[in-house]
Amino acid sequence: MRRPSPVSCHPLRRFLLSGEGWPYLLVPFIPLAIVLDVAAAPATAIFFVSAIGVIPTAALMGKATEELANRSGPGIGGLLNVTFGNAPEIIIALFALGNGLQEVVKASLVGSILGNTLLVLGAAAFVGGLGRDRQSFNRTAASAQSAMLLLAVAALVMPAVYEMSVGKGLPSPTAVHVDYDPTVEHLSLIVAVILMLTYGAGLIFSLRTHRDLFNPPQQKEEGEGEGSPWSVRRSVIMLAIAGVAVGVMSEILVSSISEAAKSIGLSEFFIGVIVVAIVGNAAEHWVAVYVAHKDKMDLAVNIAVGSAAQIALFAIPLLVLLSFVIGDFPMPFVFNGFELAGIILAVVIAIHVTSEGETTWFEGLELLAVYVVLGVTFYFA
Repeated sequence: MRRPSPVSCHPLRRFLLSGEGWPYLLVPFIPLAIVLDVAAAPATAIFFVSAIGVIPTAALMGKATEELANRSGPGIGGLLNVTFGNAPEIIIALFALGNGLQEVVKASLVGSILGNTLLVLGAAAFVGGLGRDRQSFNRTAASAQSAMLLLAVAALVMPAVYEMSVGKGLPSPTAVHVDYDPTVEHLSLIVAVILMLTYGAGLIFSLRTHRDLFNPPQQKEEGEGEGSPWSVRRSVIMLAIAGVAVGVMSEILVSSISEAAKSIGLSEFFIGVIVVAIVGNAAEHWVAVYVAHKDKMDLAVNIAVGSAAQIALFAIPLLVLLSFVIGDFPMPFVFNGFELAGIILAVVIAIHVTSEGETTWFEGLELLAVYVVLGVTFYFA
């Protein structure tokens, strides 16, 4: 029997050990999570294994979306990225809504904004800045995305201000779900529609009227982009497989959150805002740090700030709208005090960093320090 040539195995090994391919090394955790769930293993083991299993499924969904977008042109490609760019977080949130974990949903979405603007942007600036005096990026494009993020936060905060002023007050970090009065629910519904319309206008701005600003020509480096591009059929098949896998992992993950939180002594709020937020975006987060290391800070900033804006302007409003038909009662835009303070601080810091058009490793370290401070505070909440 003829053994495979070491040369023929080399491209696969090189891909799996690359910045793009490492998430697929975690694929064995997908069947392991299913086996543990069927065998009724301890909830803590199920939670951590399924959380790791989400990472390769999210990576595959991102890869399939990227390949399909490349085949569809900038217009359709942009819509595909909107639809599937944050699909893993949205799918996880949908299962959590169905299980009545509304506060976990809000915590995970706020955690995604904090993770992108502080953890990812900070890690990218720190890693990319090592050995370099500074890194530059398109200040105009970054500022436009930061402005969209600021708009979203302003809108997200107002229903909470209303509830704090004339309603029953902000929810506790230990709350699982709160049934608010119809007024704040209707206010949240209106705000959600406005945010989604604004995001639609933002798509026209970035994909049509100012496309050159947001999509500058990219130069490929030697050894980058090896391998043939996927066909449309293969991309669709892989996207479908990834969607099913993300759904299965999300259901297992969400069903184990409550019991796992009690077992390991962490609040559901901390698990949602830190753990679930990180695993749902781990592959995308790594890409931002990886390209920053290659001195492509434009792309890194676009991934970090753009993803945060997409969460705030699209994912959160979408889930608020869907909560009117999923779960026992709607999920309004009423965040607890820790979440409100976190997103306001994160957005203000993101605006400050992107307004300069350049970063250093020390700025990255400062962003990471703020994220750690917030994480420690959430732990004691």
